[in-house]
Amino acid sequence: MERNVDRVVNVYASKFVRVAVTTKTESNDSSNNDQDTQCTERALGSSAVLMSEDVNKMAQLKDAPLKSLNDIYAPQSKPDLITVPDKVEIASITGIPEEHIVTRFVRIHKPVKHAMQSGTNNTHNWKLDFDTRERWENPLMGWTSTGDPLSNVQLTFASKEEAIAYCEKYGYEYSVSEVVEKKPKVKSYSANFSWNKKTRTSTK
Repeated sequence: MERNVDRVVNVYASKFVRVAVTTKTESNDSSNNDQDTQCTERALGSSAVLMSEDVNKMAQLKDAPLKSLNDIYAPQSKPDLITVPDKVEIASITGIPEEHIVTRFVRIHKPVKHAMQSGTNNTHNWKLDFDTRERWENPLMGWTSTGDPLSNVQLTFASKEEAIAYCEKYGYEYSVSEVVEKKPKVKSYSANFSWNKKTRTSTK
C-alpha cells in the first residue's frame, strides 16, 4: 500500500484548502497492478499551510462522530443516584415552624368553571389552599387583618397525585374534593324555537 497526497489543489478565499488523496495498491503478481484514486475534501485552515504543518497527517484525520438528538436531549439516567424505597418526610429540616405544619389543614380541589369569558381555561389544574386562622376586624375602618403567613397562599399542581405527594412530603393533613364532571347534552339551537311542549319556554 502506497499513499501519495497531492498538496494544495484549490484554495477557497485563502481560508480553506482542498486535499486530494491518491491510493495505489500493488499486488504480488506483477501482471495485475491496481491503482485506486480517491479524492477527499477536508477543510484545512490556511494557517496550517502557513505554519508548515504536515498536511498529510491532517488529511488522514477522522471527523468527530455525530450524536443524534435523542442522545443530546434525552440522556440516560445516572446509575449513581440514590433511591429511597420508604416515604420521605422533610418537615423537620425545612425550617418551617412546627405550628404551621402539625396543626395545619389543607384542602386539595379543582377550580370550577368561571362565569366570565375565560370559561374552563383555568380549570385544568389542581389547587392547594391552607385553612384560615388568626383573623380579626379593625375597629377603625372595618378592614379584616390576619397574622397568618399562609392565609393567602395558593399552590398549583398539574395533577391530584402531585398535590397529595406534596402534602405527604411536608407532613400536612389534607382532604381532597373530588370533581364531578357533567357531560353536556346534545342539543341544537333550533330546539329553543321548537313547538314542542318539552322544549319550548312559555312567556306567559
